[in-house]
Amino acid sequence: MTLKECYAALGGDYEDVVLRLRSDRMIQKFVFKFLDDPSYGQLCHGIEIRDREEAFRAAHTIKGVCQNLSFTKLYRSSSALCDALRNDWGAEADDLVKQVHEDYELTAGVIRAFQEEMGE
Repeated sequence: MTLKECYAALGGDYEDVVLRLRSDRMIQKFVFKFLDDPSYGQLCHGIEIRDREEAFRAAHTIKGVCQNLSFTKLYRSSSALCDALRNDWGAEADDLVKQVHEDYELTAGVIRAFQEEMGE
């Protein structure tokens, strides 16, 4: 799998990230670092204990990282969750949490598969 194919599989925008980070080596470096970011674990914890502020901060961080890396699919769902959690925890947030989980698992799974193929 190429980096471009990785982006296609995770619902990202490869052309956009190339404009921002300029080289596949740099993009790959930050794509792999995504897996080490603690924000998803913090989001899960905030959701588990129903701490809106913690969940909001984590969703906001995920949104920003995904925007910078052009992970479009996860960016959209985490952005929507961030907006839903901004002021309260309504029913909409619960539905969006499920979508963020699905999109995160897809993104992380594709990155892990790419990492394996690269021998990282």
